[in-house]
Amino acid sequence: MATACPAPLKALAEFRDRLAALPGPCTRSARAARERQGQLTKPPGSLGRLEELAAWLAAWQGRHPPRLERIRIAVFAGNHGVVRRGVSAYPAAVTEQMVRNFEAGGAAINQLARAFGAELRVYALELHSPTEDFVDAPAMSPEACLAALNAGLAAVEEGLDLLCVGEMGIGNTTAAAAVAAALLGGPPQRFAGPGTGLDPEGVRRKAMVIEAALDRHRHALDDPLEVLRRLGGRELAAMAGAVLGARLVRVPVLLDGFVCAAAALVLQRLCGDALAHAQAGHRSAEPAHRLILEELRLQPLLDLGMRLGEASGAATAIGILKAAVACHNGMATFEDAGVSRSHGEAGFGED
Repeated sequence: MATACPAPLKALAEFRDRLAALPGPCTRSARAARERQGQLTKPPGSLGRLEELAAWLAAWQGRHPPRLERIRIAVFAGNHGVVRRGVSAYPAAVTEQMVRNFEAGGAAINQLARAFGAELRVYALELHSPTEDFVDAPAMSPEACLAALNAGLAAVEEGLDLLCVGEMGIGNTTAAAAVAAALLGGPPQRFAGPGTGLDPEGVRRKAMVIEAALDRHRHALDDPLEVLRRLGGRELAAMAGAVLGARLVRVPVLLDGFVCAAAALVLQRLCGDALAHAQAGHRSAEPAHRLILEELRLQPLLDLGMRLGEASGAATAIGILKAAVACHNGMATFEDAGVSRSHGEAGFGED
């Protein structure tokens, strides 16, 4: 049977329309998952978040038991005109070089995808045409932003069991910090971090660039979609489109790090319920990632000090979800195992 991607947007205004009519979870599947959890050979709640995650997967996959057979990792790559202001420790050419590395199988994300049985797809977004320097002009025209959102929508289709979303783009922590500062408020220093390895002076320069951009676009910062267009980048818009697309076809999502979270924040600001189908794969070492996760009310599955990007944190968290599904689907019930459920007779130790 053919699978379908969400229909492409014909105008930016349609993005808001899609967010106004989001499907919800399958409550019947979630209830079946919770009922099974109560029958498994363990004390109630003893698997902690693994139990919650199994029910979450069932709810958004719309079936019970949940499964993780078709997993896609989508990495969106874009270049940023603001890089010319010295906001990154690496030149913009590294974005395309890393895309070639992904294609050759030599990056960390290739190894993680292989380890967890996931399909890796890399989407290079107009790498030879960086966004505008957002200190001087909006990063993207309405047409460019629309094209990037549609690239994200096209990266997901019905039938996927899980989508992991990540990015590659020299300079994109500056764009993400600018987006976060515009949406959350506060001084740019609160959001500017070392990114790919800036020293303290580089971080101060980055914050000054963000401050100049916020001043340049201050008249439009009350609209989250305009914040994305003016201060973001193609890969941020594509990630926003992919997360929305996954919701439209009921595919659960693992978000990667700081840049991905900034893109997700745009969705949350446009629709408070937009991320109900998403989990935070990890908390990155980029300082402001914690601030965004707190705002999104997402508790990360992992906190390993990672700051690589390229969906590596989300991919690593696949292992947590696989553990949840393995226990949920594979454990015996009390009846199957002939184990008493009466207090003091089952032989469970106190933790």
